Amino acid sequence: MQHTTEFNGIAFIMEGGLVIIFVAIILLLMSVASWYFIAVKIVQGLKAKAVISKDIAAFWSANSIQAGLAQQQYSAAHILASHAVEASKHHQTHATKNLADACSHDEFIARSMRRSIGQQQARLESGLSVLASAGSVAPFVGLFGTVWGIYHALAGISASGQATLDKVAEPVGEALIMTAIGLAVAIPAVLAYNAFVKANRNCMASLESFAQDVHTLLTTGAALKVKAKTVTNIHAVAAQATAVGVSA
Repeated sequence: MQHTTEFNGIAFIMEGGLVIIFVAIILLLMSVASWYFIAVKIVQGLKAKAVISKDIAAFWSANSIQAGLAQQQYSAAHILASHAVEASKHHQTHATKNLADACSHDEFIARSMRRSIGQQQARLESGLSVLASAGSVAPFVGLFGTVWGIYHALAGISASGQATLDKVAEPVGEALIMTAIGLAVAIPAVLAYNAFVKANRNCMASLESFAQDVHTLLTTGAALKVKAKTVTNIHAVAAQATAVGVSA
């Protein structure tokens, strides 16, 4: 009966010395960190998308700017609209003649919006660097463990003087487990990173579109695009914009 070689990855790691154990610990930490941020970003992304969409709809369905802000939750859209309104009020209240010449009302609001959008984008992208690092580094860490294990396996075989197939296959096969572990850590991290980048891009596109519409409302006193169900609120919103001193 032919002898069958059984590979034992755990035994290989425990008996592989400090280097193999250290490599295994690094891969384990990468895996735990990756799955933690995957779970966090999934919850964060779903919540942000739902709240932003709801807040944008609530803002445009309101009868006034202040009522629209009051109906919103504390989301990226609410922060963006609040900062824009406050920037508009601040410019008209505190701007001197020289400041008004150097920075117009339109530009002052746009700068405030760009800063707010940048802050929201940074929040959405937090944690993605961990996934990117795990996805790019983990395969090489696993490969290093494999190379180190194969080197010591071949050294041990050479010292024993027994170079039969079963003596070579077992240690080499066990060493390849480190590469497999590295790939198992990297693949979910890369897939999750790409999915989150796409989701963040869609979320930021909605936020930037909303910012453009709010900017138009605050600088001209009338919304550029209003959904069919909010057509009746155009005049009220424009009047409120003029009343709070945010028209162009």
